[in-house]
Amino acid sequence: MFRGAHYHSVDDKGRVIIPLRFRNELGNIFIITKGLDKCLFVYREKDFQDMEAQLMSQPALDRHTMRLQRWFSAEAVETQVDSQGRVAIPSNLRDFASIEEEVAIVGAGHRIEVWSRVGWDAFNASLSDEDIMQSAVEVGLSKL
Repeated sequence: MFRGAHYHSVDDKGRVIIPLRFRNELGNIFIITKGLDKCLFVYREKDFQDMEAQLMSQPALDRHTMRLQRWFSAEAVETQVDSQGRVAIPSNLRDFASIEEEVAIVGAGHRIEVWSRVGWDAFNASLSDEDIMQSAVEVGLSKL
């Protein structure tokens, strides 16, 4: 399970440090792909393969299936950290997420999200207590 937020700089080659705690959970090879809200999703290799298998089990010409396959698979990259704990994020994915100088690397349960620091701060500023309470009701957390 991935939890917590970490802030790092992006070097001139587009590399960022993946926190040790996250590296240990990710394994040797993992997948980076486009996410939602202009962030990147980082999956363990098996979790990404499970998602792809679930999509492949759907009708091939279903519009929703095709949309999701294109979104998550087309620009997905299989990668690993270097000896210094860094991962190179391809320029097309950095451009998608508006990642330039600083990132927020955020634990989000079964995945990691990589945000531009500006994007992460803006996302958090846009949420209200009412938004959080409404989402809690929608997913059943209000019963806890």
